Amino acid sequence: MMSRFFTAARLSNKVLCTGVHSMRFGSSLSKDSSLCKKIAVIGGGQMAEAILNAVIQDKIQSADTIHVYDINKERVKFLSARYGMTAAKSVQECVEGAEIVMLAVKPQNIDDLSAMLTEPVNGMVLSIVAGCPISVLKEKFKTNVVMRTMPNTPSMISEGMTVWTTSPETSDELRKKGEKLLGSIGEQIEVADEKYLDMATAISGSGPAYVFLTMESMIDAAVHMGFPREVATKLVLTTLRGSSSYALQAGSSVHTLKSNVTSPAGTTASALYQLEAGGFRTVVADAVWAAYRKALELGGQSSNVGPGRYKW
Repeated sequence: MMSRFFTAARLSNKVLCTGVHSMRFGSSLSKDSSLCKKIAVIGGGQMAEAILNAVIQDKIQSADTIHVYDINKERVKFLSARYGMTAAKSVQECVEGAEIVMLAVKPQNIDDLSAMLTEPVNGMVLSIVAGCPISVLKEKFKTNVVMRTMPNTPSMISEGMTVWTTSPETSDELRKKGEKLLGSIGEQIEVADEKYLDMATAISGSGPAYVFLTMESMIDAAVHMGFPREVATKLVLTTLRGSSSYALQAGSSVHTLKSNVTSPAGTTASALYQLEAGGFRTVVADAVWAAYRKALELGGQSSNVGPGRYKW
């Protein structure tokens, strides 16, 4: 059944370097060889930078054909100096003539952003705005051509997971261009129904924070037992990295892999008993449902979903 809803693509591994202001990362790719004649980017935050760095490093798009605008002028100046992108003086100037217009702003800024435009957007709107439905993007930016996406922070090292879908009016050509752009930052899954975007927000979008909290808890416990913090950090991060890689490659369910580690009356069995007694599964599930409800609320939808909620 899953094949009816999802298609997957594999991507390359490029690392986003940070903190080196003297280096310039623009590519020598010609404009004619670029994915688009022009890409516009509204919002110059970390996620936008991760995507842009990847498409430049993978020689998908020439840096000078990427036009960026942000209300933080220093941020635009930094991106222009570091990567060779073109700094736009206004939102309208940024989007004019662009085949793809990437929105990388906070959900609460969508209204103000759309008000800055004096003309409809002619290119495809590619949104990484959490919780903002395609219907709202169509209305605000006066276009029917929209790709809504949900990347996550491991995209910073091209190990991300992006879930995306497009409006029915989006051409195959533009959809494939958007797919190639997203393919530079990690794995990607296309979904046929937009409802999966809000679900993905709660799983893969917010998921790294759940993992980091788990890491932090294990590290603190290891320090409490007596390990130096740097040793505790190495043990935990390497264990989680190895476990994830193993789960991806083993060809077995995570339940089976967990059982393989758990010897009768052993240390792991004792630990798992305490986790279950403490409601670990329920707490995790409740957290995921809370994130999902918030994503729905951000999009102006009913959040009356999930366990313990009354169904009208």
